[in-house]
Order: sequence, then structure tokens, then C-alpha cells
Amino acid sequence: MSALLLTPLDYTAAGYWQDFLAERPIAGGIVYETELRDCVLDESLASLQRIDTLLTQIRRDMIKAGQWHEETLLIDERYRNFMVFLAFYAGQVLAQRWQHTPHWYGQFELRKRYPNVSLTGDDFYQHMAVVYREDTEHSTSHNGSNSAFFALEPIGLRLFGHIDRPFEAVQGGQVASGLYQAVSLRLPGVSKPSVVKAAVPDIIQNVGTHKTAEPYLDTVPELPQNSNQVLVGPSDKIETSSTPVNNPSFTTDYQPSPNLSSAETPSVDTASDTLISSKPAAVSKTPPTPEMFTQLLIELNEIEVVQSADNMAYQQACRVLDQFEEHIAKQNKPRAQVSFSQNHLKAKKQALLKLQEAANAGNTAAMLRLAMYELLGEGLAVDKSAGTATGAEWVKQAASKNDSRAQRLLSKMYYQGIGVTQDIENGQYWLTQAAKHGHAEAADLVAHWQQTQDLMSTQKREQHSIKRYQILLGAVAVIAMLILILL
Repeated sequence: MSALLLTPLDYTAAGYWQDFLAERPIAGGIVYETELRDCVLDESLASLQRIDTLLTQIRRDMIKAGQWHEETLLIDERYRNFMVFLAFYAGQVLAQRWQHTPHWYGQFELRKRYPNVSLTGDDFYQHMAVVYREDTEHSTSHNGSNSAFFALEPIGLRLFGHIDRPFEAVQGGQVASGLYQAVSLRLPGVSKPSVVKAAVPDIIQNVGTHKTAEPYLDTVPELPQNSNQVLVGPSDKIETSSTPVNNPSFTTDYQPSPNLSSAETPSVDTASDTLISSKPAAVSKTPPTPEMFTQLLIELNEIEVVQSADNMAYQQACRVLDQFEEHIAKQNKPRAQVSFSQNHLKAKKQALLKLQEAANAGNTAAMLRLAMYELLGEGLAVDKSAGTATGAEWVKQAASKNDSRAQRLLSKMYYQGIGVTQDIENGQYWLTQAAKHGHAEAADLVAHWQQTQDLMSTQKREQHSIKRYQILLGAVAVIAMLILILL
């Protein structure tokens, strides 16, 4: 493994983590410490998804409170410490997948190690990077920075990125849309790790097909409606929810078991509690659930909309479906490849029927949740085509009832052509409606869009004024020449 000497930032990373584990205050303070602990930082890839969800929620809260000011927050040491801590953590998760000790470098060391990388001295997000694997064989690739990861960049994009604040990766290309995507693209077995596609959520391909990744035992009774249990592991048993939390540390050396060769060394994926081989394997480049629907589930919990219909059936269905979502979120593969027993599928169908009951009664939250499953190809429709049409209709019906969550979702569907024919004008209309009915993110996007339109109008007026001024000057010059000639 690496024989690199420890850097000052290595000691800082270890100190941050040890203070966090011991519940000691980090020097200078850190915001959202309680929320970080709720994310269960067990060094799994699933924990990075939970962090991304937290960052999205923080962004929405800041927008709602009128505190979404990047420059102001970066002055606050507590916010800087929060982002640096997350960067350290993501670097540790990534390095562990490579069985390598993470080594952190500041800009001075990075300029020496990667002279071809163009760094901006005053850019907070280029302040540091982690080397997470041996790069002697790849030192000339990607500007000599194939094994360096600027973990602050996807954090910054998640919190502050928008149309007028693009984030460009120092290594070229676009910044990943979150820590989960950024780390997944750099895992063993994933080609071209530094080439990141645009951070636009796409619906997972082939979501309507059911692929069996591993066998599941069909020996489990169906889920009760008031169950407080969750699904875990490939044995398909239902166990009482208790998330095991390891005490990971930012170690300085990696030592495999003396009884196993490095090629046979197993590791425990704490996201699924199953023993897996540590050999490099191809990893899904997208989270199990499209971000569009992950955000919808958050909004259904966070944004209150008064319902005219009885909410009991909806709540009963959600208690069951939430368990399925928790299990799927822990998987490092598309949700279409996650297998369940027949009894579990039966329980899910019963929950979907309850959702349909609530939706038919006029509950817009039930409409949206049912629409999500139909659009994913996991609903009650007989085939994917019918499910897509049904899902789109449920979203439109909820949007027509002035549910801001539905209006925001419908705007995304029109913008991206998901479930409906792509129509930018309709996308803008429903985005405006969502903003009108109190959707904070939509209101912010509309405000930025209006600012952009105003700026373009101002530029056009200025260009027109300049042309008129030039014509006037030309006329004055001609008149002056005629006067001189006449005189």
C-alpha cells in the first residue's frame, strides 16, 4: 500500500473524525452536527446518499429562510468546517474501496504533485484534494490527477449550484451532482472516473423490468400495516429496525487479515449487512432511485398540504412502502435489480391499493406517491406504457388541485420529457404555479429565471443605446465636416 508520508491535512482529517466520534466540539464549531449523526456515518455508499439528501434539505431550508448566500456562509467558520468534514468523510469512503490510505493535500502540495492542474488560489472548493489510490501507472492521465478527488466541489454544487452559479471541475468536465455520484464514478471497475455527465437527473433505464440479482427466500409472512420493521439482507427476513453503526476511523495504514490473501480479503458492506468480496466490481453510476423521485419523497414528508380527503389510508400505505424504500436506498444498484419475495410483493401491492383508494378519494399526496411507482414501472398498471400514462395523469390531477409539490414535479416532467411530451413552455408554466403556491425551490428558480430575463433585456437595451449613440456621433461628425467645407 501507499508509503506516502502523512500530510498536515491528514492529521486534521483524523482529528475531525475522532472529535466527531467522541462527541467533542470541533475547533471553530460545526453546523448541523445533530443532522450529521442522524445520517448514520457508517462509511457505506448509502451514507453518502443520506448526506446528499441532507445537503438538499439544507439548501431548501436556507432558500425558505432567505439565508441562501454562498459568500456569506463561506465566511462562517462553522459552515466551512461542516463542508470540510463532509469532504474528509467522502475521501475516506472512497479510499476504503480502493484499499488505500487517504492522503490529503492542500494547494501548495497539489501544485507540486500535479503541475498541469490549474488551481485558483481563492476558490474554496479547490482548497484541498484527497489521493485515494496508487497513481504511479496513471500519473499522466487526466492532467496527472487521476487519483486526486476534490471532494468540496460536489458539496458546493449540491448546496449552491444554479443557472447563474455553475461549478466547473478543476480536473475538467462538470462537477458531479453529489457525493454519492462523485464517489461512485471513481470506484474500482468504473471507467473514465473523471468524466462526469451533466447533473440532470435521468429516469433509470429499464425500470419496468425485474432482474433477479440474488435469490430470496419466499418464507416470510406479509408486512402488517402497523409494522415498525424493515427489510434487511438477502435472506429476505424481516427484522426489527436497528442500524448497526461501526466506529470507522481515518486510519494511517491498511492491514489485511493475516489469514487471507489480498485478493480474498472480504469486507462488510454496512449498507446491506452482507459479506461481499473486496475485488473490484462494476458499480452503478446512478443512485437506486432517480433524484426526481427521491426529492418528491422528501417533499411529501417536509411540505405540508392540507388534504380534503381522509388521510388514514395514505398513512397506512406509507408505513409499508417506506420500509421498501429504506431497503432499496441501501442497495448499490438500480432499484429494478433489487429482488423481493412473493410475500413482500404482495404486501407492496396491498399498500399500493390503499394509495389508490386514498388517491381516488382526492388525497393529492397519495396521487403523487402512486404516480411515482407508476412512472417507475412498479405500480398497479399492467405494463410500463400504461403505468407511464397513469402516473402522468395522477401528477396532473394533483397539480390541478394546487398541490405545489405536484406542480414542481410536473414542471420537471415537462422540462425533461418524462411521462409527457417535452414542452419547455408547459415546464415554465407549472414551475411558476408551484412558486405561486409556496414551493420555495420553485420560487427561487423563478426568481433567478426572471433575473436572467431582466439581464438579457438590459443588455439588449444597452446594445440598442450604443448603436443609437454611434449613429448620433456619425451624424455630428458629418455635419462638422460639412461646416468646415462650407467655411
